[in-house]
Amino acid sequence: MTAVADVATTVPERHYTHHAGRGVTPHRSNPVAIHRELTTLNVHEGMNVVEFGTGSGYSGALLAELVGPTGTVTSLDIDAYLVRWANLIHDERGLSNVHCHVADGSAGFPERAPYDRVVAWCTPPLLPTAWVEQVTDDGLIVAPLPIAAVPGMTLVAKVRVSSGEPVVEALFTGGYIEATGSPKDNLDLPGRWVDWENRTPAPSWISIAWREHDDRLHTGARTTLARLLKDTHTEPYEGGALDWPSWRTFAATQADPQLTVAGLTPNLRAIGHSTRATAAVLQQDGTLLADHPDSPSLAVLRTWLSTWREAGRPAPETYTPVLVRRGEGWHLRLNR
Repeated sequence: MTAVADVATTVPERHYTHHAGRGVTPHRSNPVAIHRELTTLNVHEGMNVVEFGTGSGYSGALLAELVGPTGTVTSLDIDAYLVRWANLIHDERGLSNVHCHVADGSAGFPERAPYDRVVAWCTPPLLPTAWVEQVTDDGLIVAPLPIAAVPGMTLVAKVRVSSGEPVVEALFTGGYIEATGSPKDNLDLPGRWVDWENRTPAPSWISIAWREHDDRLHTGARTTLARLLKDTHTEPYEGGALDWPSWRTFAATQADPQLTVAGLTPNLRAIGHSTRATAAVLQQDGTLLADHPDSPSLAVLRTWLSTWREAGRPAPETYTPVLVRRGEGWHLRLNR
């Protein structure tokens, strides 16, 4: 049994996620994923740890057990409601080594730095400089990072910081809600890189990687979304098994400026190609949608899918990760 699995037997998950006083919190991660990330984090007694995304408080309670009475856990969340309740529940259980604060985690939390370990339950737009600077030498960061500037294309990265430089040691399939500058109520809509959304007659949204070439009225995004919703050509994907994590990662590695992600149907993502004149996407249910049967975007999408199949539908973990320094941090990009 791993250390995380061991302490999980002493932390009542439902007491945090379904607390009688607060009720059910939707801001929570799958406990299986939490256990995986914390196992990867390799926390020991006496460590100083920070987590970004307090959520229900469950992950902070696990960390408090892992660091023991001589260690400290700092938990940050932009949502004051979640922070207040997590602090109360921790106190109810007699935990004195975990403290939750209302803060924008993108700047880290220098008051308690340096940290031996950093873990994030929300996805920043890139690996922030502040996180790297606030980690001890040879410290670890485990966090979801985007692999393209569109929603939902993320991988969880294990990052080792040595002499101030971050290096990715491992990648895992997965991701968490986008980090935002204010509390997020609509958990169905991505928190970042949504270029247009419709709320009537039914919710839908689109993200175009070519947003910098759109106008201030988002005409390109609006038109592209409309093309995929009205009088749309549809056909089944007939390329065999649709391994969505593999396909999503492969599409991101194309680094194509016309990459497009959309939510056309509740709970289903779609990935494809678009321009000002054409659009085509593959939806998670295996449906291809395009503005026309002879759409140039559909032709590009078919080529991407064919190349992906010829490559053997590679698992996300098989790519070579590269951290590219840019602006206020590092972008995660993948090579084969």
